[in-house]
Amino acid sequence: MKLAISGKGGVGKTTLTALLAQVYADKGYGVFAVDADPSPCLAGAIGVPQELKAKLNPISEMDDLIYERTGAKPGTTGGFFTLNPRVDDIPDRFSVTHRGIQLLEMGSVDLGGSGCICPESAMLKTLFTHLLFREDEVLLLDMYAGVEHLGRATVDFVDAMIVVVEPTRRSLGTASQIKKLAEDIHLSRLWLVGNKVQTQDEADFLENNTPGIPVLGSLPNVQGVLEADRLGIAVYDHVPELKYAAEKIAAKIEDIIEEQPK
Repeated sequence: MKLAISGKGGVGKTTLTALLAQVYADKGYGVFAVDADPSPCLAGAIGVPQELKAKLNPISEMDDLIYERTGAKPGTTGGFFTLNPRVDDIPDRFSVTHRGIQLLEMGSVDLGGSGCICPESAMLKTLFTHLLFREDEVLLLDMYAGVEHLGRATVDFVDAMIVVVEPTRRSLGTASQIKKLAEDIHLSRLWLVGNKVQTQDEADFLENNTPGIPVLGSLPNVQGVLEADRLGIAVYDHVPELKYAAEKIAAKIEDIIEEQPK
């Protein structure tokens, strides 16, 4: 399975990614998680120890590596550089593994397509493509906020995109935007997951107002997420209600993928 997690900033994409990653790792799957946010925080949500976090650096900020692989200095435009640099060693070389989850921080620049042509974008675009063709059993992409990455077609090979929303019309409006852009790149399989859902009325609101995106389930609005971050503990361990909800969502994803063609 290759899943991209998207949605408006602050809705809980990273929390859901961390929860699903640990659920699948505990099931015995090989899990590769990618933090594609310019301000990476997936390591903290997973509970990666500080000594391992210190070994993580966003690929987009590795100027020497980008220069070595592309032949051009980051930040430059024009001139000649390699558009298809070697990246096959990067996932294993620059990731860390914790509790069965292999984690890589990508960082963020314009990822090609309609945007700038620069060494950083060439590097990340090639790396994204390589990751999508790896044979890890589960690949989770924690995408940065908004919908820009869809416009640049960086996730057009994923099995599905999960759009995380809060039970508000504004959040569902962003989901509608994501759906439209996903259809433009022929990504037809989208699912909705609600977060910070407090009542059955709010869960019903999502079901009744989804912009044509099937609802997988929801994560409850419970205490403990911020405390887990302060303590450096995985939210999966610290908030049992979220773990249970994520297990149900993960099981539903598996059932759907097994039953339906891509």
